[in-house]
Amino acid sequence: MTATKPAPDLERATLDKAARENFPVAPFFLPRDWRDDLMAVYGFARLVDDIGDGDLAPGGADAEQLGVSATDAEDRLLLLDAFEADLRRVFDATPSHPLLRRLQPVVRRRALTPEPFLGLIAANRQDQLVTRYETYDDLLAYCELSANPVGRLVLAVTGTSTPERIRLSDAICTALQIVEHLQDVAEDFGRDRIYLPAEDMKRFHVSETDLSAKTAGASVRALVAYEAQRARDLLNEGAPLVGSVHGRLKLLLAGFVAGGKAAVHAIAAAEYDVLPGPPKPGKVQLLREAGVILRGEG
Repeated sequence: MTATKPAPDLERATLDKAARENFPVAPFFLPRDWRDDLMAVYGFARLVDDIGDGDLAPGGADAEQLGVSATDAEDRLLLLDAFEADLRRVFDATPSHPLLRRLQPVVRRRALTPEPFLGLIAANRQDQLVTRYETYDDLLAYCELSANPVGRLVLAVTGTSTPERIRLSDAICTALQIVEHLQDVAEDFGRDRIYLPAEDMKRFHVSETDLSAKTAGASVRALVAYEAQRARDLLNEGAPLVGSVHGRLKLLLAGFVAGGKAAVHAIAAAEYDVLPGPPKPGKVQLLREAGVILRGEG
């Protein structure tokens, strides 16, 4: 009986992080059933990221729910393995973790498949083993695991998946991941992770030591500007996804693209100096970008 006591708190602690996300997870204007199902998907994605980043709530309650002993609760790879085993129970048994129990009826109602969930776990497992990316293509392969499954799940939950929409969604999600990496260069470096491709760092004469500075020099700014343009191009490539749907989903997807474009604008407004902290877009810029996208102008 005592094992179930922390479950509601674990669930709420994870879902409450939605308010602090860069982009809206399940905004108020969506139908209630979409909001509920998207929040269940968000809970999964947030928890797996927290496991991978070592950001679980103190006390080891999540590990306990996953059947991991207190002595092993700091072993992220072991936790990810246990979380994957519990995820598989979503599809054929009864999972232990409350966020996965919340997800199970959504999986059944929306006929969701294991692949996107497994991709997100694989991305966090890769974060424990790979801390540098040699090429841009290597980074894109990582984004295929870490970001693209989220867009695919949104399309699946809303019943709007088609091969072309998935392709466009992948471009948007990869762009959003790159933007987040650019915002978090300093934070990631503090975790001994660099998501700027090594070949690009060499091209712009940027060393790892340059990333530890309090402010960015000209070479780092030039590199960030180069990667920001890549993200901008991907957002433009994926933007037709917004025009392919209707109603409230159109607003949601426009918000995703606008959030990415506004974040790139904020990075540019900071003159590409991301080292003091993540440049954040203002609401006015976000609304302006959303308006342009909804009018079909960008």
